[in-house]
Amino acid sequence: MGQSLVKNYVHLVFSTKYREPLIFPPIEAELHAYLGGICNKLECPVIIVGGYTDHIHILCMLSKKIALMKLMEELKSHSSKWIKTKGNGYENFYWQNGYGAFSVNPAQVERVISYIANQHEHHNKNSFKDEYRVFLKKYKVEYDEKYVWD
Repeated sequence: MGQSLVKNYVHLVFSTKYREPLIFPPIEAELHAYLGGICNKLECPVIIVGGYTDHIHILCMLSKKIALMKLMEELKSHSSKWIKTKGNGYENFYWQNGYGAFSVNPAQVERVISYIANQHEHHNKNSFKDEYRVFLKKYKVEYDEKYVWD
């Protein structure tokens, strides 16, 4: 086979360090756009970026040219440096060490888009921890609770 054909939808989820609520308007929209720009620059076309005050969701296509770990490293390091330039309130901004990455069936892309777009409404009822545990259970990810949160 002479051609490499790839179409991998990936749903990325990560939080601020200790789930500190630091992401509010107007920086929220700027941060989402910045994260989307990083994805696009790395040839991982962004579909939607959303989240809440303490975490981010990104749905993108994973490029055949970059490892998932490298994408996450670029997203978190560059956006953390960028947000620290946005004022004194962000000088101690950090992302958590870990992340979640979940494959998305092409038939479920619209559902994930809707889910990410409605994060503020969703988190009026559910915490990030509860939301993340649902993902881990749904995708049958084994984990130790004491190592998931930082």
